Amino acid sequence: MIKANKLRKTFGEKVAVNNLSFEVKKGEVLGFLGPNGAGKSTTMRMITGFIMPDSGDATIGGHSIVQNPEAAKSLIGYLPENAPSYPEMTVQAFLRFAAEIRGMDGVDRDKAVDHSIDLCFLGPVKHQSIDTLSKGYTHRTCLAQALLHDPEVLILDEPTDGLDPNQKHEARQLIKRLGETKAIIFSTHILEEVESACTRAIIIDQGSIVANGTPKELIAQSPSGKLDDLFRDLTMPDTKQQEAA
Repeated sequence: MIKANKLRKTFGEKVAVNNLSFEVKKGEVLGFLGPNGAGKSTTMRMITGFIMPDSGDATIGGHSIVQNPEAAKSLIGYLPENAPSYPEMTVQAFLRFAAEIRGMDGVDRDKAVDHSIDLCFLGPVKHQSIDTLSKGYTHRTCLAQALLHDPEVLILDEPTDGLDPNQKHEARQLIKRLGETKAIIFSTHILEEVESACTRAIIIDQGSIVANGTPKELIAQSPSGKLDDLFRDLTMPDTKQQEAA
């Protein structure tokens, strides 16, 4: 469903993403892991067509994001990092606006908005303006926007950021359920989310893939049997060498 083929992006002399290739099939939830600056958000922005790669391509449902971006984007629900919204709008009005941008109107629009509100547990705040919401509710509103058109592909950049423990649990369970019928990529710094919600995970460092497998396969690669130790071993090589010296 999602295929990244030798994606590369540089910013000046900085190589942010270095010939990255991977695939996500329908029914998979891919956890995208890496330290800050590893290239996670840049990769997701290229896959969604938010920025163009210097070289390489990504296809969504067989449609090239470079050659046929409109068809590719129609299949994607995207929650970017620090997702934008209109603070003066109510939650319901914002979602109606987003649905209309997607070409929905009338009954179809209202059904899509109500369904997204229910999925993201926004009922208690749907008539509040976004600027009065907590960070968690604001983030959930932006997640609801990504789900409006029932996309086949979801690209979620830090979808549990700002949520309290109960909300994080709800979001993980939602992602897990949606992943049964969609292809999902979500980035996270919370390693327990990989074990609880992902069918597979990729760890990237300095723009390159350093590990790729199911949570059990990745844990098996760690001498301690802990995913966070494997993460540190793969993304902090200089520190490990200094400790061993």
